Amino acid sequence: MRAPRLAAAAAALALMLTGCTAGGDDGTAGTVRLRFQSLAWQKESVDANKQLVAEWNAAHPDIQVDYVQGSWDSVHDQLLTSFEGGEAPDVIHDASDDLADFAYGGYLADLRGLLPERLRADIPARSWETTTFGDGIYGVPFLQEPRVIMANKKILESSGVRIPTPEQPWTWTEFRRVTKDLTTAMGKGKHAIAWPLKEPVSVSLNLGLSAGGQLFHRGPDGRVTIRFTDADSVVPGTVHDQVNTDGSASRSTLGTGGSDTLPGFFGGKYAMVPLGFSYRQQITQQAPKGFEWIVLPAPAGPEGLAQGVSPQTLSIAEDSPHKKEAARFLDFLLQPANMVRLARGDWMLPTGTTALADPSLHTAKDGWATGAAVAAHLRSAPAQSVRGYPEWKDKVATPAFQEFYSGAIDVGELRKRLVKDGNRVLSRYQR
Repeated sequence: MRAPRLAAAAAALALMLTGCTAGGDDGTAGTVRLRFQSLAWQKESVDANKQLVAEWNAAHPDIQVDYVQGSWDSVHDQLLTSFEGGEAPDVIHDASDDLADFAYGGYLADLRGLLPERLRADIPARSWETTTFGDGIYGVPFLQEPRVIMANKKILESSGVRIPTPEQPWTWTEFRRVTKDLTTAMGKGKHAIAWPLKEPVSVSLNLGLSAGGQLFHRGPDGRVTIRFTDADSVVPGTVHDQVNTDGSASRSTLGTGGSDTLPGFFGGKYAMVPLGFSYRQQITQQAPKGFEWIVLPAPAGPEGLAQGVSPQTLSIAEDSPHKKEAARFLDFLLQPANMVRLARGDWMLPTGTTALADPSLHTAKDGWATGAAVAAHLRSAPAQSVRGYPEWKDKVATPAFQEFYSGAIDVGELRKRLVKDGNRVLSRYQR
């Protein structure tokens, strides 16, 4: 009976080896199969991603890509589980501020020796900084989203306030004055601005770069500490005073998300709402007939229109047995023309300089030109590579900012919490 068992075992082993060589369900010998997990969710974006995958597959029968739908809501935990279980996708769509733990944990491939020079040169160094951890590059930053101000065109023009442009933006001081005057002109029960600050930390830090705020400071020894300077207080102080002193900002929207403010915006309850650039799609789809809106740049400070961003990224799993093939797919996906398709599908801006120069991204319609003008001023978000940032944000900064914006605590207490409690959290990650 031993010989038949050995023969059966040999046959089974041969079948396993054949399956590994084929790399796919169709049994085609030599075909490499890659799994690409995308977080695209808007129909235009999903369609653009799936169409590009189909085009790749048609042109590369030896390297086939399977599209896998992921979700922004659960991506971090889902990826962590798949990494630890040895089942991670080959190509991973994520955001740069989610990569640090995965990069330092050895789950993502260092892309320096895999990417073509064309791609390396086309994306500015300031964007590559968002995916650089230690000496390695662990993602390709390909889409970026500045925060802009969506404004009711009729209300602003009828009030007579100066309409800002990227060339002549409002300063933070002028912005506060404008919102006070606008609120008075709009009448009782209405506000010049609605700040949707359910997630207040990234808004406060990223817009704060224009005023010179940084908050996180890395010393010669590489350790990061928190310092809350006068520059760091400009943006939080402006919002606080608009809500609690001037009454020009709606108190009721502080705990809401961006989409929650749109009905009031369409109804004329708020003249302006600061939102991510991609919200333009929702506005075009949901705005009532005849509603006129424009896109304004965020206010500027001593650092001009500087603003922190955490671009969307594409990475390759360290455990992928087909890193070179995955890199070829990334190169195809991020060709300038394709990057434009992805950007327009997500209503965002590409990081690549060639793609960003595309005429379709510089039209006045839907505010594309304003976003493209702001793109040159985008920088790595202040907390981009800070280990321990997620815990600091959730346990310290979010409740502190929420209480400050509501008027429950003053700026001194805000500073104390962010710095004292914050440094205590960060120190645990830097021992």
